[in-house]
Amino acid sequence: MRFAFDPVVLLLVALACWLYLRAVAIVRRRGLRIGRGQQACWWIGIALLTVALNGPLDAYDGELMSAHMAQHLLLGDLAAPFLLAGLRAPLLLFYLPRPALVLLARRRWLRRIFRQLRRPLVALPLYVLTIYAWHASVLFEGALSNPFLHALQHEFFLVANLLLWWPVLEPQKRRMPGDLWKIGYIFAARMSTMFLGMIFVFTKGVLYAGAYGTGERPLGFTPRADQGTAGGLMMTLDIVVILAALAWFFYQASQQEDRDQAAAARRGAASPI
Repeated sequence: MRFAFDPVVLLLVALACWLYLRAVAIVRRRGLRIGRGQQACWWIGIALLTVALNGPLDAYDGELMSAHMAQHLLLGDLAAPFLLAGLRAPLLLFYLPRPALVLLARRRWLRRIFRQLRRPLVALPLYVLTIYAWHASVLFEGALSNPFLHALQHEFFLVANLLLWWPVLEPQKRRMPGDLWKIGYIFAARMSTMFLGMIFVFTKGVLYAGAYGTGERPLGFTPRADQGTAGGLMMTLDIVVILAALAWFFYQASQQEDRDQAAAARRGAASPI
């Protein structure tokens, strides 16, 4: 089995980790506590990102469709929500150095665009469009033959997933509201990609033959087995995310209801008779 290492990726990951540790130190100096669970989410996201862009998946992504698909799933669908959960406020406010924050604060047009892009009715169709556009043969095969286009593909997948998960996780708030609409939102997103996975599983022909060929592939994969494995990975992840979202947001909704009832009881006790 081959391994690949990208020094540029490792350097960028190291920079991201340094910024995170710096933000944690700043927040602690201000007397604020960052939970272990939140920090664990960040490091899980970083680990998924690193594994996706280095090691066997990166070494075989040009020869195995299943390796390329696993790379995309780790990079976007899994790493993105963990990274956002790890960056929840107040860390989000201190992650970038002050000069960068000031520069962004002065770009009102940029903030307006970001507010629009992270709206659920914008982020969801943008995510679906990104996934399907990059799986069109011309772009998918082009990314495998052009390193710049390949890097751009990865960036699009990561950004699209960050925007998709932003209204769900709401990292700008210290506590995520437990809104049940988020279950339907994630269900719609995952069903859209599940349909793409079904195409890979049930299509009789060989897709992306221009990039992967029609002969036997590394690690003993036949073209159809490789293609079916890629689709199966997509569908399995979609099911897992749907079930996890169902359980998590029902739990969050019950917790939110308990907090609301406790707050109402406190207001009632404090009000004069």
